[in-house]
Amino acid sequence: MGRLNFGAKPLMYPQPVLIIATYDENGVPNAMNAAWGITTDYKEITISMAEHKTTDNLKIRKAFTVSMATEYQVIACDYVGIESGRKVPDKFEKAGFHATKSEFVDAPLIDELPLALECRVKSFEDGILIGEIVNVSANESVITDGKIDMAKLRPISFDPFSNGYYSVGERVGNAFKDGMKLK
Repeated sequence: MGRLNFGAKPLMYPQPVLIIATYDENGVPNAMNAAWGITTDYKEITISMAEHKTTDNLKIRKAFTVSMATEYQVIACDYVGIESGRKVPDKFEKAGFHATKSEFVDAPLIDELPLALECRVKSFEDGILIGEIVNVSANESVITDGKIDMAKLRPISFDPFSNGYYSVGERVGNAFKDGMKLK
């Protein structure tokens, strides 16, 4: 069986679908879809971003939230990735999103997306946003036994090979436990 070469491209699985939310200078919420993000330390997230209305807002407010896109909100989450907040000032509202101000940072929580990281901007240079995670909040609807329940959250992943969104599948193992069988 041979291998196919795809060249140097950002093709990796899974890629979370992150919805970045900010307030503008007038307190109007905005959101964008970002696929190139990852936690890079215990209290840190790094996201690769081009220039957007969201990046304008980051420079002003120095804060943002990162919500996990869900199966239930695929259309709205895709919409905030394909529409520009610079061209459509009420993009957040058109997506059907409602905002609640974070208690921890100067940024909106998206009511329709039940899991969010609440962050302060540590740095934003050359298109790389590094945020300090100040708090993680989740709606009670996705909590089981005091923990976030992925089966209730239903987060999605981005497939960069086919530009598709996929639900995160069922549990197939136990981290920090299953490998002990080989020790």
